[in-house]
Amino acid sequence: MTSQPQPDDAPDTGLERAVEEAIIACGGDLRATIRALIVANNYLENEVAELMKAVSHAYARGRFHSYSG
Repeated sequence: MTSQPQPDDAPDTGLERAVEEAIIACGGDLRATIRALIVANNYLENEVAELMKAVSHAYARGRFHSYSG
């Protein structure tokens, strides 16, 4: 077993390009790239939480109806 990462046989979905673009946007600094991604992820998690609260309140007030199939 080697400690070297093995190339992925799956077709590229653009993920590698997105990784490269994120690194370039942070001037090649990997720590800055990770920091920026963590900050962005936290922001998006907060947005999702706020949206879930808004939908829950609207559902409780009868503005949304559950799908009955």
